Amino acid sequence: MRTVSPRPRGRRAGFDGLGLRRGLPDRMLPFLVAAMAFLAALAIAGWFGAASLSRHWRDGAGSALTVQVPDPDLPAVNDAGAAGRTRLAAVLAELARTPGVASARALPRDELANLLRPWLGEAAEQPALPLPAVVAVRMAGADADTARARTALSSVAPGTLVEDHGVWVGRLSVLAASLRACAAIAAVMVAAVAAAVIAVAARAGVAARREAIEIVHGLGATDAYIAGRFARRASWLAGLGGLLGATAALPMLLTLAVLAAPFAGGQGQAGQQPMAELALSAGDIARVMPGGLWVMLPALPLCAAAIGYITAYTTVRRWLRRLP
Repeated sequence: MRTVSPRPRGRRAGFDGLGLRRGLPDRMLPFLVAAMAFLAALAIAGWFGAASLSRHWRDGAGSALTVQVPDPDLPAVNDAGAAGRTRLAAVLAELARTPGVASARALPRDELANLLRPWLGEAAEQPALPLPAVVAVRMAGADADTARARTALSSVAPGTLVEDHGVWVGRLSVLAASLRACAAIAAVMVAAVAAAVIAVAARAGVAARREAIEIVHGLGATDAYIAGRFARRASWLAGLGGLLGATAALPMLLTLAVLAAPFAGGQGQAGQQPMAELALSAGDIARVMPGGLWVMLPALPLCAAAIGYITAYTTVRRWLRRLP
């Protein structure tokens, strides 16, 4: 029996012998896949965003110390550096000598009052109780040894408290990991729903073109040829939907990235720039968007096309096995 070739001689390349434009119309399927691609883009952006924020938080808070010095104006004890030096000055000098300390800065009274104002209100300007001096310390790395700093500070200024934010960094890491897991699950579910939509469309297409399929199948067309024709049509429509969804998601992702830039910090001066200036800066848009997201967005149409091809091919092949 003669086998139907994929491209019979004398027919144009766009010849639709199975009538797939009626079996798989280009109206609903691209828009349904576009909606799935839009949701997938948001889920992927959430994954990259959580990973980026977790990295910035870990590098920022993980390498920071907060030192509280009670009675900062009293003379220091066991201070061999300079006689009559205050406890705060001795603490700053000891921090400057401590290995692993990149910088140490005592917060001015007005800055400390601004930090306390949300809790104390106007009383933060002239508190009834004496406030300890607060020193913001930046370590050279998140894994810097803080035990030596505690010991040295306690020797010159007993009662000094050192807070290393390790508990908060651990909690933020767990939160970020949970957000990444949720985003990955959402992306997988969106892909599964998209595959289900394409499978339903493929079944409807073969049911609508059943007579034409039975005719060409009876003339010798192979299952692979028929399924391949459906798969190429579904792949084209799904890829078009993926392109539409990724394009629609791009403005929203750029807006979210600009809004999240002050919280990411770390690079540039995103945390200090006004929002309008940040949004209009030439280099900031490329910087605030995670690098992996620039790769994943163009890959969405390709992934959608691959899902469309594999799903339609498998669905049609299974349907063709039931033909006599």
